[in-house]
Amino acid sequence: MKKSTLGFLIGLISFVVAATAALTAFFIVKDKKKKDDEELMEYLDCSIE
Repeated sequence: MKKSTLGFLIGLISFVVAATAALTAFFIVKDKKKKDDEELMEYLDCSIE
């Protein structure tokens, strides 16, 4: 029983860490894309003038 509980806790902690890493990576990529789009729009606005 003790080994089963320990394995479950390790699995749960691993899942939480993996999910946190995935969400962090997603938001970093999303933020970078947003910044790139803003820079592109600013460049296009300046080049039109």
